[in-house]
Amino acid sequence: MSDLVTGDDGKARCRWGSSDERYRAYHDTEWGRPVTDEHGLYERLCLECLQSGLSWALILRKRDEIRAALAGFDPDAVAAFGRKEIEALLQDPRVIRNRRKLEAIVQNARAVVAMRDDAPLPELAWSFRPAPRPAPRAYAGMPSLTEESKQFAKELKRRGFAFVGPTTAYATMQAAGLVNDHLAGCFVQDEVEAAQRDVQRLFAGR
Repeated sequence: MSDLVTGDDGKARCRWGSSDERYRAYHDTEWGRPVTDEHGLYERLCLECLQSGLSWALILRKRDEIRAALAGFDPDAVAAFGRKEIEALLQDPRVIRNRRKLEAIVQNARAVVAMRDDAPLPELAWSFRPAPRPAPRAYAGMPSLTEESKQFAKELKRRGFAFVGPTTAYATMQAAGLVNDHLAGCFVQDEVEAAQRDVQRLFAGR
C-alpha cells in the first residue's frame, strides 16, 4: 500500500493526511509549513509535549479547547501561571490533565520570555534546520529523531525548557517546517520547499 494517496480533489497527499477532514486540513494547511514567529513555535512545542504518549488525533480534536485553556498559547500569559493556575488546569477537562506536562508548558513559556534579549526562539530554532535533502518516498524507516533534533533538544534544555527530548524536538521541527517530511509527490511538498527558501533568506546572516 502506497503512503501517497490521491483525494477526491485530485491532489496527491501523504496517506495520514487523508484519514479524516481534521487530519486533511492540518496536513494541507499547517504541518510542515514554516513557522517563524515566537507564538507559533511555542504553540507547536506545547502541542508536541502534550501529545507525547497519546494519539495526535486526540490533540487535534481538543486543540481549540487546549488553546483556550492555555491563554491562546501566549508565552507572556502562560509564564505568569502559578500553582493556583496549574491546579485549576488539572481539573479542567479541556486540557490533557498531566501535571508534568502542564508544569513543563509553564516552565517553557518562562524560558521563551527569558530568551528574547539573547537568542529569540525563532532564531534559535531555525539555526538547527538541517541541510536540504531529497523528499522521502515512504514513511517506513523515517527517523523519529536526528542529530539536529538531539542538538536542538539539548540547547532547549540548557535554556531551561522541560519535556523536550530529541523525539519531541524532531516532531516540532516537522510540524514547524524546519524539515520537509511531506512525501515526494505530495502537493504540499513543493509548496513547503519554496516556503523554506524564503525562510532561509529571512534568517540569512543571523
